[in-house]
Amino acid sequence: MTGSERADAARNRAAILAAAAELFDRDGVEQVSMNDIARAAGVGKGTIFRRFGDRTALIEAVLLPRSVAMRRLVDHGPPPLGPGGEATDALRAYLDLLLDFVWENRALIRALEHRVPHAYYAHSSSRYWLTELARRLAATHPQDTDYLTYILSTALRADVLDYLISVRGMNPEQVRAGLHRLAVPATRDPGAPLADVDRRSVS
Repeated sequence: MTGSERADAARNRAAILAAAAELFDRDGVEQVSMNDIARAAGVGKGTIFRRFGDRTALIEAVLLPRSVAMRRLVDHGPPPLGPGGEATDALRAYLDLLLDFVWENRALIRALEHRVPHAYYAHSSSRYWLTELARRLAATHPQDTDYLTYILSTALRADVLDYLISVRGMNPEQVRAGLHRLAVPATRDPGAPLADVDRRSVS
């Protein structure tokens, strides 16, 4: 009986995650209720709360396998995204990955960005991506690494990208090109501080 209950619980969890992912992606996070997910999964609403605790935990659970797949590419994929790439190419490839992931999952991520003060930067799920961005920036911007890590990560917020593309009407490739210019200015000497580049650009 215990084994049967565990199997039922695993099936319920999988059904809930599949239903939530489909509904969130199709209709948007704000338009989907827990009742909608329960009906689509064929379970009671109480089962969702017992399995996941609350809506935030459910959203995080939907995002988790997508994040894990992306991390696998970063840790073990071919260069320049995976290990062994040239530093500038590796940085650009990583920014491209983050941009695409955030844009494709913007509704889910936006639902998590403002939960508590500094949630976007301090949440445990963000720490790996910030640390990896800092590591790649350190190879090309050794004097500005910490500052640029947070400037570039802020430019990759789901609410920022959604506003620029959905409201301001910018093309996603325009945003991508701008992000690349922020990270690797064409006139930049990799060993020079940002202030030196700014002075040269206006002299």
